[in-house]
Amino acid sequence: MSVSVEICVASIDGALAAARGGADRIELNSGLALGGVTPSIGLARKVVTEVDIPVISMLRPRESGFNYSENEFDVMRRDLDALLEAGVAGIAFGVLTADGSVDTARCERLISQMGDREPVFHRAFDVVKDADAALQSLMDLGVKRVMTSGLAATAAEGSDRICELIQVAGDSVGILAAGGVRSHNVAQLIAKTGCQHVHAALLKTETDSSVITDIAFSSQRSDGEHLYSTTDGNAVAEFVSAVRT
Repeated sequence: MSVSVEICVASIDGALAAARGGADRIELNSGLALGGVTPSIGLARKVVTEVDIPVISMLRPRESGFNYSENEFDVMRRDLDALLEAGVAGIAFGVLTADGSVDTARCERLISQMGDREPVFHRAFDVVKDADAALQSLMDLGVKRVMTSGLAATAAEGSDRICELIQVAGDSVGILAAGGVRSHNVAQLIAKTGCQHVHAALLKTETDSSVITDIAFSSQRSDGEHLYSTTDGNAVAEFVSAVRT
């Protein structure tokens, strides 16, 4: 069984590290500390130009949930046009209604706008009120893959549910296992669930020496503005090896 490896990145250097490490595909974001939001168009263009593996772009206008205002949805559609023009291979998106169901009307509009690019439903799936109904809706919409931790905090904890989702999905849609997937547990996850797609964010901490004061620029950081995260190419290579063997 061939298992595809998707690595979540948020910079050009991270994308290059993921590609060198042997990733099959990149999910491109900004703001990983926020769960990932839409990347800049400049970043998308640069990554598509520099790496030779498919780039799936996140399409998410803000942090928190997935029920968007009309203005936010308009921003998503404008960003989508720009990302498609930048040459991404697919889009990771998720739009829910206020009660936690798949917003089929809005999702259909986005998928139609994507044309021949791959529609991927991201982990908004993990907060839907009825996973079976949501999966059926996404299959009907023609989604290529659904990213999920099995509606649990991690894919390891949700592995039984991932098994069930894979059985229901059959050949209609790929189930992309995500959430705490690492080198030490990915082989066990694959063996238990039979998943053919795995997703991971494999990060390391770097230091920006230009910051020499205690001034804080972000309420999200408590460990200092001189630190930032980027993709660890060595960890990617180790992860890919664990998947392949």
